Amino acid sequence: MESKEELERLGAELCDEKVREEYSLQYAEYPISFFPRMLGNLLVWSGNLVYGKKPTYLKFRAVEVIARVPYQSWVSAAYTLFTLFYSDEQKALELSTVTQFARLAQDNETMHVVVISQLAKKEYRAGAIRYTVIPMLFAFFYFWASYTLYLINKRYSMELNYCFENHAYEQYSQFLSDNEAELKGKTIESEFLAWYGRTPRSQYEFFASVRNDELIHRNMSVHSLQKS
Repeated sequence: MESKEELERLGAELCDEKVREEYSLQYAEYPISFFPRMLGNLLVWSGNLVYGKKPTYLKFRAVEVIARVPYQSWVSAAYTLFTLFYSDEQKALELSTVTQFARLAQDNETMHVVVISQLAKKEYRAGAIRYTVIPMLFAFFYFWASYTLYLINKRYSMELNYCFENHAYEQYSQFLSDNEAELKGKTIESEFLAWYGRTPRSQYEFFASVRNDELIHRNMSVHSLQKS
């Protein structure tokens, strides 16, 4: 995934259920190493404890604050490694490939959190501690865990992200299934979304595009490992 245009094109293709199922199956059985699987399960369990298992606007707002973090940590870790391996051209190319994907995903997740925060504001009143302070604490922990793992073993960091993105994909899929009629009847207006370049006709189309993004991020996390 080298450009936003490629991301948008693939995301649109994944609106076709058959195409999405085939794409999902590509890495559905990917064997996650023990440590990232354990840490990923801990993150998911903690999130469900605080925000409940059922997907909601406010839960997605918290999830998206956290979801941007690994991509930021990968860029930071890659630049740390650049200071050690700048004279190794192959290593520099490998690091640059990861940062290219990470910047693209980071911008995409930023769009998610900005737009979903606005939608959540219209639906519910959010408590500052539960929906602002706690997600920031989660994000702080996740950043440094992902950064440290990347320096020690890049595979662990990217597999941890696979776990988190897979959970996000499942949550958005459930949300769309549970609220299809209601979401199709709700319009969406967002200056940030228009600036990003998406023009969904309903909240259903918007959340479907976010679901597709999370699936792409999940698959690209392990696809990047196989390319390196």
